[in-house]
Amino acid sequence: MSPRLHCLLKIANRRLYSKMSEPLVPLPDVEQLSERVIRVLGGNPSKVSLQQTSGAMGGVSDVFQFTLQGTNTYIVGTGAKRVLIDTGEGREEWIKSLKSTLSKHNITIDRALLTHWHHDHIEGVPDLVAHSPDTKVYKSRLNGDDTWLDISNGQTFSTEGATLRAFHCPGHTTDHMAFILEEEDAMFTADNVLGQGTAVFEDLATYLKSLESMEKQFKGRAYPGHGPVIDNGPAKISEYIKHRKQREQQVLDVLGKEKEGGWSSMDIVKVIYKDYPQNLWEPAERGVIQILEKLSGEGKVVRDDKGNWSLSGKASL
Repeated sequence: MSPRLHCLLKIANRRLYSKMSEPLVPLPDVEQLSERVIRVLGGNPSKVSLQQTSGAMGGVSDVFQFTLQGTNTYIVGTGAKRVLIDTGEGREEWIKSLKSTLSKHNITIDRALLTHWHHDHIEGVPDLVAHSPDTKVYKSRLNGDDTWLDISNGQTFSTEGATLRAFHCPGHTTDHMAFILEEEDAMFTADNVLGQGTAVFEDLATYLKSLESMEKQFKGRAYPGHGPVIDNGPAKISEYIKHRKQREQQVLDVLGKEKEGGWSSMDIVKVIYKDYPQNLWEPAERGVIQILEKLSGEGKVVRDDKGNWSLSGKASL
């Protein structure tokens, strides 16, 4: 297996975006979002890919990936030298749009900040560096990758017209970094919070703690890793937290019903997601499994030798 395919399979197993019931908001390839923020789409819109990989509970399962309108990359600052946040996945459309934008505004990129290790955020780096060899590239090394310069929690990146403060917020990935834009009291939320739909995560308990911390860091808009700008960032994060807690309660409610032999994770999915298309049940099952693992860690549910779940004495309904 090639290293790239191996990487894609790992990503497929770890991340996906929720299927949208509403249509995606159309976004232009390049858009000036504020005095100091330009969004350049990654050229990788939400084509659904189906890949087979080993499931969390064993066996082979299908994984659906969604990137919405594509990966958002952001040019930040007001001067001749600016900061770039994320680089897309190496699509030709992205580097063409980036070059055109830099030329139009007569600016260069002196630093690039990568929010996390997923391929749709980092694989544009070679094209960027080929165009701009002096650009310094930064990414947190908390996932063990030391390819680029490190980013530490609280580290500040200043450029004319903009001050960015790194905020470590794991959950989607262990190395996940958001960036607070001090001048706008805004946050680049990367993939922890999206412009449409909900994000997924590697670890639910960690993800919820990060959301609760992120909510307190700013009061303005959120610039997400995918999807349109969110005018009230903290309100959207609060909505995310509420949604996750509602899903958790739904799982507890299902487990509170009598079922001979206990409940499998798919049994729970078929109750909670009964009104959703069946082709989304397997992606939904991964979220349910993560909820069950969180509840198990809290002593609220137990799993038997057959892999079925039930409430423990500690469960509070």
